[in-house]
Amino acid sequence: MNQDAVKNILLSIEDAPLDFSLIFSGKKSRKVNGLYKPEEREIIIHNKNFQDDGGVQNENSLVYTAIHEYAHHIHACKQGGKLPSRAHTREFWAIFHNLLAKAEELGLYKINLADSPALLELTSRIKEDFLTENGRLVKELGRVLIEAQGLCAGIGLRFEDYIDRILCIPRVSAKTAVKIFQYDIKPEIGADNMRFVAGIAGEDARSEAQRAFIAGKSPDTVITSYKNGKTPPEDDPRSRLEKEKQRIERTIGMLTKRLNELEHELEGL
Repeated sequence: MNQDAVKNILLSIEDAPLDFSLIFSGKKSRKVNGLYKPEEREIIIHNKNFQDDGGVQNENSLVYTAIHEYAHHIHACKQGGKLPSRAHTREFWAIFHNLLAKAEELGLYKINLADSPALLELTSRIKEDFLTENGRLVKELGRVLIEAQGLCAGIGLRFEDYIDRILCIPRVSAKTAVKIFQYDIKPEIGADNMRFVAGIAGEDARSEAQRAFIAGKSPDTVITSYKNGKTPPEDDPRSRLEKEKQRIERTIGMLTKRLNELEHELEGL
């Protein structure tokens, strides 16, 4: 598989708004498998990283890395051609995971758990014995906390004090567990994802997010899509820059105020 073939694979997964180049470095790197240069819109793949001692290429791993770097390019396109100061944001991971899912559907990238019966069995155990079971426990905690609240009321004990100093549970955690039970969120999506779904406003949005988790969407993908119960608006570079300008102006204002205070204090010494 050469660099032209890899670029064609990326374009077949999703067309990019801006053109880009993809090159094989012909080198092996101990630090990274690939990188993206936003100024040049260039993806560099250290292709020697994907060859064994006999020179056989691991195409699946190579495609994974290429998709990762391509996700940076797509992300940069959404940001007006530039990447944010922190490249691996939640939005980036959502873009990356969506590209991987498309690549799987097209048969261009594969996750073959069946190739390792031991890994397939362990994955099933992790999901059922740990993720789902942990979710069941959190949901059951919500149920018994509601019961405890009624008993506290019966003896005139503030439930908040019971949570704070008897159970020593953060109030947010207790409140979330109660919501998880009241909203009847499915334990199979795991406790962490259950907590996110419980924080979504609106039953329809919660149900939609839960279905996305059950369908195998990554947390970053779901959180980006359903944060605050709403699909976020398409990123607008102008809006982003205006918000950054406002933050800088506020910072300058606060620093100017502090500078004036210091000068006044120095004059009094």
